[in-house]
Amino acid sequence: MADKRDYYEVLGVDKSASDDEIKKAYRKKAKQFHPDLHPGDTEAEKNFKEAAEAYEVLSDKDKKARYDQFGHAGVDPNFGAGGNPYGGGNPFGGGFGGFDFDLGDIFGSMFGGGFGGGGRNPNSPRRGSDVEAHVVISFEEAAKGCKKTIKVTRIENCKECSGSGAEKGTSPVTCSACRGSGRVTVQQRTPLGVIQTQRACDKCGGVGKTIEKPCKACNGRGKIRHTIDKEIDIPAGIDEGQGFAIRGEGNVGTNGGPNGDLVIEVSIRPHPFFERRGFDVYCEIPVTFAQAALGAEITVPTLDGKVKFNIHEGTQPGERFKLRDKGIKRLNYSGKGDQYVVVSVEIPKDLTKKQKELLRAFEEATDDSNYNKKKSFFDKVKDLFD
Repeated sequence: MADKRDYYEVLGVDKSASDDEIKKAYRKKAKQFHPDLHPGDTEAEKNFKEAAEAYEVLSDKDKKARYDQFGHAGVDPNFGAGGNPYGGGNPFGGGFGGFDFDLGDIFGSMFGGGFGGGGRNPNSPRRGSDVEAHVVISFEEAAKGCKKTIKVTRIENCKECSGSGAEKGTSPVTCSACRGSGRVTVQQRTPLGVIQTQRACDKCGGVGKTIEKPCKACNGRGKIRHTIDKEIDIPAGIDEGQGFAIRGEGNVGTNGGPNGDLVIEVSIRPHPFFERRGFDVYCEIPVTFAQAALGAEITVPTLDGKVKFNIHEGTQPGERFKLRDKGIKRLNYSGKGDQYVVVSVEIPKDLTKKQKELLRAFEEATDDSNYNKKKSFFDKVKDLFD
């Protein structure tokens, strides 16, 4: 594990960082190094995967606790040969390298399982943890929905041993020391008498089973880390920073427990001229002075293609028009938002001599009654200072 950077260093957070701080740090790194934003950049892809791996561990309470105590060896399924950290040599999952190392079994022996108390059944089904992925899509894809293929790294059952951890033709056997309970009773003499406590079994590492012939493909863990190409459906109307879960596509469960979920977070590339506000779309359209003054038919781009629209005579700069149902589909509901067209009147530059003469003639033929804002302003000035 010497080639692996510290997960806290990868995300740029302290060990005391809260769950929200860790999540925000991951989102920042994911957006910074996402392969869709750096096509062909192997270094960015490496940094993106590194951040995803760090977040997978630090966002999971149990994995984070194992990492804080044992480092990479406590969470990486491909490190070492597994085994019981207390000397039992069980590759079934109770060691530093196993996925299902249960700190509750250790702490329970000190706090939760004292004076004869029991621990969690090591053979009970447990749900797999969730896996997070980040995808970058275009403005139009967010508005209308799309399909994307992403790479997902998750923990799966080893195909060679079908998740048992034992070599083909063999099976895990019940631990002879704890008889499958995963816990052993310890008696301690104190001035108050003999106190009986329970702790994780040394021989099996607290899992209740031992493996005589470990599977060579997974080193007896029964699980491997695998990267797949997964096609996902992005729902229409999704917004920046929103996410959704795909049930059962996360890390595999233990002892027949359900898989975790694949949680997708979405980032949206900005559009060159559309702006989103809720489910409405805003677009600024430049028009000439003559078009605004005389009225004109203009071409307006929408998410559904170009449309013709008539602006009225005397259209003012910043005036807003609505195109009904030309916005973004409402997420998980029927109907769409609207599109708002904001008019920007462009004043011509570098006029010719003839153009200037025509404009001066126009100005001379125009009185204040044609300029409502100008007339109103100077009327107020007159009332204020006279």
